[in-house]
Amino acid sequence: MTNRQGEVIWYELMTQDADRAAAFYGAVIGWQVGAAMPGGPDYRMIAAPDGNAGGMLQLDDAMRAAGASPTWLAYFGVDDVDASLAAIVDAGGTVLVPAWDAAGVGRIAMLTDPQGIPFYVMRGATEGATSTVYQRHGLGHVGWNELLTPDAEGALGFYHRHFGLTRMGGMPMGELGEYSFIGHDGGEPIGAIMPVPAGAKPGWGFYFRVDDVDHAKGRVEAAGGTVLNGPMDVPGGERVLQAVDPDGAVFGLVSGQEAAA
Repeated sequence: MTNRQGEVIWYELMTQDADRAAAFYGAVIGWQVGAAMPGGPDYRMIAAPDGNAGGMLQLDDAMRAAGASPTWLAYFGVDDVDASLAAIVDAGGTVLVPAWDAAGVGRIAMLTDPQGIPFYVMRGATEGATSTVYQRHGLGHVGWNELLTPDAEGALGFYHRHFGLTRMGGMPMGELGEYSFIGHDGGEPIGAIMPVPAGAKPGWGFYFRVDDVDHAKGRVEAAGGTVLNGPMDVPGGERVLQAVDPDGAVFGLVSGQEAAA
């Protein structure tokens, strides 16, 4: 793939009930979710108005027995999965699923950072292809990636060394510490890293762009989700909310002036 080392090239929802999740996110974000792919686990493709937005994996008994639970995860593109895996383990990360080859898709591994937060690394099988699942302003796409971590400084160093994500300024958040913007050199911020607030769960979180967060709040509640925070204004003329889907997976929504940029 032509994505640079450390760019997010895929998002995945792990869910207990793919049919219910497809109906929920279809109502809230407007996604079209495909049928389960033949062979193997129940895996479905998620489509935004202009193309792929990610995938949906229905957890089976074996996955749940191994500790999997409903959540959203990111895939970081890397040039060499095995080399990245070895370097991350050497830095204190943990392998959750060893590297494997998915026919026609690529080589993938699932692991954690030194703070125990899970993610995937992947090398796509199609040379010359470029993933566009992350789009800062794309309707139906992830427009912001946010890491809540017990060690923000350690995480900033880790994701810089292994994925090239550089601190690009920050915003003080009082007793919570700093909200540190991150991105690749030569680009704009793609998200932020911050200390995990009391009562919150550490992990990567993702904000999907919708037409209007205030209207989407009603769609979340009508479809069986729960709004945790917001809607609220954030710097840059945007509004956000955080919510939980009917299966317990946390996600965010964003809308605002930058959608037209």
